[in-house]
Amino acid sequence: MNSEKTILKFGLYSSLSLTLLTIITWGFAMIAVPPAGPYCPGDCMSYPFSDILSYYPRDYYWMYLAIFQLFGYLIFIVSNHFITRIEKKLFSFLSVAFALISTIILLIAYFVQFSVVPMSMMKGETEGIALLTQYNGHGIFIAMEDLGYITMSISFLFLSFIFSHKNRLERTIRIILILAFVLTVVSFVFYSIKFGIDRSYRFEVATITINWLTTISIGILLSIFIRKRLKAIK
Repeated sequence: MNSEKTILKFGLYSSLSLTLLTIITWGFAMIAVPPAGPYCPGDCMSYPFSDILSYYPRDYYWMYLAIFQLFGYLIFIVSNHFITRIEKKLFSFLSVAFALISTIILLIAYFVQFSVVPMSMMKGETEGIALLTQYNGHGIFIAMEDLGYITMSISFLFLSFIFSHKNRLERTIRIILILAFVLTVVSFVFYSIKFGIDRSYRFEVATITINWLTTISIGILLSIFIRKRLKAIK
């Protein structure tokens, strides 16, 4: 009984921490207005993106925070695996597996971006930077974010199956998690049909918005769900 309470309390703290980390990260990300691509408001950069340092460090702050947000996300998913009832642990384990894939991809994308690109530009080592920079809508960074957040939505899909559709709170959590996956797929199909492989960062913006909104709302709802389970075992 004590071990169950400990696990539930850890799950509660991880849910609240993830919500807070996501809100803070999103706040800093909103400051980083894209100076290139389809959502650029004006005075836009283009290939070979030689003005990158003009936007450093402003456009990189959110990535440092995103590293901690991703740690929080992985801890949150693992915590849910341990509070899941035995008959549904297959789904929570699959959620953990896809969360690991998502976290690894995004950690590499963010760490490389703020560790490699600015310093290379400062030292005049510009060869290949256009392919790495976040400002290139068809570069490696955007592609990794696309894949990372697609797999995050898959982790949410599998997580949804651990919740009952009979209880109102659990049903709401389940619907939100499934909706995150559905909206990610729909937005990917929509932008792919409309723009082909030249999606730029349009889908990236959409899927980050979908997954971060899901993260914030689920963190709050899961904390309520866990509080109820804690009260039930007192």
